[in-house]
Amino acid sequence: MEVSNLSDLDKKVIIGLEVHIQLTNLKTKLFCSCSNDYRNAEPNTHVCPICLGLPGSLPVINEKTIDYATRLALALECNINRHFWFFRKNYHYPDLAKGFQISQYNKAGGKAFADGGKITIRLNNHKKDILLNRIHLEEDPARLVHKGSIATSPYTLVDYNRSGVCLIEIVTEPVISSPEEAREFLKQLKSIIQYTGISNIELEGSVRVDANISLKGNKRSEVKNINSFREVERALRHEIIRQKNALKRGKVLIQETRHWDDKLRITQSLRSKEFEEDYRYFPEQDLGPIEVDNAFIEQIKRNLPEMPNERALRLRREYMLSEFDSENLVLDKRIADFYEAGANADPTFGSKEYKQYCNWLMNNLSGWLNEHNLTIDQTKLTPKQVGDLIKYIREGKITSKIAKSFIEDVMQGTPVSQIIKERGRTRLSDENIIKKTCKDVIEENPLIVKDFFKNPKALEALIGRVMAKTKGQADPNITREIMSNLLKNF
Repeated sequence: MEVSNLSDLDKKVIIGLEVHIQLTNLKTKLFCSCSNDYRNAEPNTHVCPICLGLPGSLPVINEKTIDYATRLALALECNINRHFWFFRKNYHYPDLAKGFQISQYNKAGGKAFADGGKITIRLNNHKKDILLNRIHLEEDPARLVHKGSIATSPYTLVDYNRSGVCLIEIVTEPVISSPEEAREFLKQLKSIIQYTGISNIELEGSVRVDANISLKGNKRSEVKNINSFREVERALRHEIIRQKNALKRGKVLIQETRHWDDKLRITQSLRSKEFEEDYRYFPEQDLGPIEVDNAFIEQIKRNLPEMPNERALRLRREYMLSEFDSENLVLDKRIADFYEAGANADPTFGSKEYKQYCNWLMNNLSGWLNEHNLTIDQTKLTPKQVGDLIKYIREGKITSKIAKSFIEDVMQGTPVSQIIKERGRTRLSDENIIKKTCKDVIEENPLIVKDFFKNPKALEALIGRVMAKTKGQADPNITREIMSNLLKNF
């Protein structure tokens, strides 16, 4: 096949995701009483005969996993199967001590924990429902440790501490059509998981994604074990380009499993893709059927916390935020909690201040957090400090530019009043000083002044020069009025 127009292929990308989430907030593993908190432990110390698969050991279901899975199923609008059982998924690999993985199978009479469901994403101001096929429970294999890259390591070590940790797998239908859609889906999924309280997916190794990618009419590749949501978009971009380039060169794409190397940022072929029959699924004989009754589901539903979409609707209603602002604000529960604490702290706040508070959190403060790779609860910033910034700007004591220069200090917990006292940085409102500065700027920038009479937008450049001369302290409204009057009489 020769591709004459790559843009045609862009419309034919087909992506399905399998997202594996460790239920890190459980205390014990899925089928035994070993501690679920294996991180930073010495290798092979959180193990027992059950999670090592020793002969004669019998698994027992951790009942709390049913609670957690039900929470997620309700949040994703899935149809929960009231009666199901576990299967053995057979394959021989060093990370499986038993030679099989206890999982769920939705064929041959078996059922997943829940079927269907959806997550609605917004991209380029358009909404789309990403449909889910199912969610199911399974045990995590052990962790394989390599020296350097998986492709070049001279050996493989096995740490069984992770073996038996509970995973919940979310499987989408193949309806995702771009890496950007995948990114937005994962952002929404991350938010929902955070609100349900079933997992802290910021912990290392708590998330793994398998991505199935194909160009319509061709065989698909499965990129295995992408270890963070952030890497999924990169891996998808690379794999789409690799497949397109292969087709341009006249190659035939084969169904295969590939590995994402997040250091080299390439996918590497591991093996030809296994097919379902290769796993020889059959019911797990050491575990009985699981019954989930309506009373249990209703109890979980009553105790389910407010979900992101519900919260966004409420924020629009109570704080007069736009749909865009509210949906972005609720993505991180910690940010949304911080917002409501701050917006409610000052009784003088109205719709204008609610909007300003949102802008500060989503722009300047979130930008600082991203730059420093921190979350808001890892700083000493308090809701009152952000409220004080807004209040001092409203009262004319500082300008927005001055307030932005305080960010580093407020993140360390320093009160705004103390910063102003120590720095002496308050709003400059003396009209005589501002007028003199404006005249100086006009004299020093004849080309910008000349451009102003052709392009009125050049006024912003002149105001910017005044702000620079006054180190951001000049009142922007007074400056604009004075500069405009001077130019009229120029």
